[in-house]
Amino acid sequence: MPLLTSKLTVPVLPNGLVTRPRLVEMLDAGIRGPLTVLSAPAGWGKTALLNAWVRAGGPVQPVTWLTVEADDAGDRFWAYLHSALNTSGATKGADHQSVPAPGIVARDVYLARLANALAGLPAPTVVVLDDFHQVPDPGVPEGLEFLLRHTAGRLRLVIATRMDPALPLHRWRLSGELTEVQARDLAFTVEETAELLARHGVELPDGHLAALRAHTEGWPAGLRLAALAMREHPDPPRFVDQFSGVQPGIAEYLTGEVLADLSAEIRYALLCTSVLERVCGGLMDALTGRSDGARILAELERRNAFTVPIPGQYPWYRYHRLFAELLRAELSRELPEKVPHLHRAAAAWYAGHGLPADALRHALAAGDWRYATALLVDHWPELVLCKGNGALRTLVPPPPPDAAARTDPELALAYAADRLDLGDLGAADAYLRLADDQRPRLAAARRERFTLMAAAFQLARAQLAGDNGKVLSYAARLIALAPVADPAAVEETGEDASLWAIAYAARGAAHLNDGRLAAAADALGAGLAAAELAGLPCAQLLCAGRLALLRALRGELRRAEESARAALALPPCAGRCRLTGSAYAYLALALVRYEWDRLDDAERYLELAAGTGDQAGEPILTAGIAAIRAGVLRARGELAAGYTVLVAARRDLGAKLTGYLGDWLTAAEADLRTCYGDIETARELLIPLLEESRPAAPAVAVALARAYLRDDDPGAAARALPVWAEDQDGTPLPLRLEAGLLAAVTSRLAGETHRASALLERVLQLAEPEGFRRLFTHGEPQLRALLVDQLDAGTAYWSMVSEALKASAAEPPRDDLPPVDLVEPLSDRELTVLRYLQGALSNLEIASDLSLSVNTVKTHVRSIYRKLHAAHRREAVLKARQLRLL
Repeated sequence: MPLLTSKLTVPVLPNGLVTRPRLVEMLDAGIRGPLTVLSAPAGWGKTALLNAWVRAGGPVQPVTWLTVEADDAGDRFWAYLHSALNTSGATKGADHQSVPAPGIVARDVYLARLANALAGLPAPTVVVLDDFHQVPDPGVPEGLEFLLRHTAGRLRLVIATRMDPALPLHRWRLSGELTEVQARDLAFTVEETAELLARHGVELPDGHLAALRAHTEGWPAGLRLAALAMREHPDPPRFVDQFSGVQPGIAEYLTGEVLADLSAEIRYALLCTSVLERVCGGLMDALTGRSDGARILAELERRNAFTVPIPGQYPWYRYHRLFAELLRAELSRELPEKVPHLHRAAAAWYAGHGLPADALRHALAAGDWRYATALLVDHWPELVLCKGNGALRTLVPPPPPDAAARTDPELALAYAADRLDLGDLGAADAYLRLADDQRPRLAAARRERFTLMAAAFQLARAQLAGDNGKVLSYAARLIALAPVADPAAVEETGEDASLWAIAYAARGAAHLNDGRLAAAADALGAGLAAAELAGLPCAQLLCAGRLALLRALRGELRRAEESARAALALPPCAGRCRLTGSAYAYLALALVRYEWDRLDDAERYLELAAGTGDQAGEPILTAGIAAIRAGVLRARGELAAGYTVLVAARRDLGAKLTGYLGDWLTAAEADLRTCYGDIETARELLIPLLEESRPAAPAVAVALARAYLRDDDPGAAARALPVWAEDQDGTPLPLRLEAGLLAAVTSRLAGETHRASALLERVLQLAEPEGFRRLFTHGEPQLRALLVDQLDAGTAYWSMVSEALKASAAEPPRDDLPPVDLVEPLSDRELTVLRYLQGALSNLEIASDLSLSVNTVKTHVRSIYRKLHAAHRREAVLKARQLRLL
């Protein structure tokens, strides 16, 4: 049969192609195994990536290229593959010419002979199958799977497709032999976006660059089309401000490549559900009158039709942002009369499924004022506590000047609730003022309840802004407005339990963000009890999750573990607070695992906390995730990565990073710098915090003491330490233990061995019941010698100390690797001091032995550390030995 040679040729590279080494590395790694699958929607750069990879000589093996088309069924596909293998020379050296062409012999015979020929190759061959989703014949995937099984590892398939091929991927996935490159991998980063624009002669300010990348979600075709349009636009930043899925080039591409392949029924379902920010099968059925919404969504996901599952929220999906904008425009053009009805249907479905925030949004979008105010009145506690999932901020526009919200205070408050749910504080403030101004219009019977609701939303607004002072003030005001003034009476009668749950949950969160752990425990305990009485699952989960984290921070590790498990086992709330409460519980579990020195588990729970929670208005979540992750990275020696995490957290928190949280992150950064050997900067970060009039967190004092100790100044370290032996000022147990270990080390360095042993024994006594381990396995370099002494002297915690010594035997590699050779040689005097550093003598003892001043010895030691890129004695000696200086 006649064959097109163009299908066997690597396509021409497009102009302005951006080389992406991270993806090339994935392909290079992929062809070490049998199967690599690039599965992503249209326009995600699959062909361009493979093209660049092949032309750049990425694979060492011979490469066979075949572009598949819709009519490549039956023997036609195998004829093309047969010709491609011959043409590319991939099978050179094999007895492939003896394999008859397909069609001459039965397919099974052909596949068997081809498998034998490929198995006889001296090296593997790579076969690239582009546009594999167009294969119409189910026998093709079956034949390829046969070849992979019977070619003795000599066949390496690379498949580019818009949907997963009908191959048993699960087998290779389970064996670790499958490499998958998906849309999230192919998405352009901000840096890659900037490079793409630059290749088209376009430059954008950082803010607009990030906005364009976010709007396209990194979709390569969308970015390329935008770049081409901006090249001719007089004002590229303004183009980005107005950019959407209805832009001509984008709309034409999506219509031709995505919508054109869908049936009329599925296209109608997409149009109807485009008014939603997220969709599940039941919700699609409610808006379309169908009964197969779940199947349609699963099929759209399978086909990579710009429909993606929302992480952690199965079975919910969302449409790609540009695709959703196109669908809404098509809906408004083709079926404008249906839009209000679709919003009403969505509101009714959400209300019936315990999602009042989403219901309120769609009631407002439908212009159904009566239903919107009814939702507000009936569900205001949930609306205050439990936010929806608002990601699209344009679904509910502000009302026009003559709208009912201008005269109806309850409707204005409903709009305020919706804007708070979307995080739009400016608009929320305007509606809250409008509602307050219109309060006199309400009948007296409704005014008292309205006052309570307004106060509750003011409290929610203060929480979202991260203003702990206002949160406490509004919580007190809400309690003062309660008809029942005594919490005990609430417990007896059940009256106004929701109000108390809201007030105490907010008060507990504010105290937690301020580091007032005892006050937070009291408030959260009261909030949890009130939430149980009121039947508010959202408040229960929030209070329970925060209590778990609080207990972990206080060092009640075993109780924190139980509390976190109990929080995660609570009946789920349908709204976003389910995710936020779960994030607190996961963060508590991460902190517990971190203190138990189970770093892999800690990292896993950190990922769950970061991927689950909505951190807006929850600054301690952002700070806690960053601080614990930085600690994990520090324990592994990945100092630069830890610093990057802290910088990102500071940027995200902005003005919310004050007081306790600021001290926490500053101490974490100082510890990283101390570990790196940058003692001066660590001290510059910490000392100003201790000199401020407000009380600084004990973490600051402990971090400063650690910096002094690394600088060989145990006296200053001892003076910086907070009181720790007894729980006198509420200092959390983990910090007391760290302070105790530092006190023991400084005592040993001062020659007070008996005191050092007694202090260490006290620390062990405090640490043992809760299972603390990291403090001993990743402590100061001098701690190991102290633990050895403790074993020799005798301890009541012999197994605990012995286990810690075994676990701390190997120090993790650091970011700054030892130099191959010294850039700056050590002086003779420094070499002499270096030899003394091998022993256990203090700087004072070295100075006495060499007849030098202590300050002179310290100067030599600092110079040695600098030249060897070392942070402490042990590391300096280790690197000196590697360099054969010792």
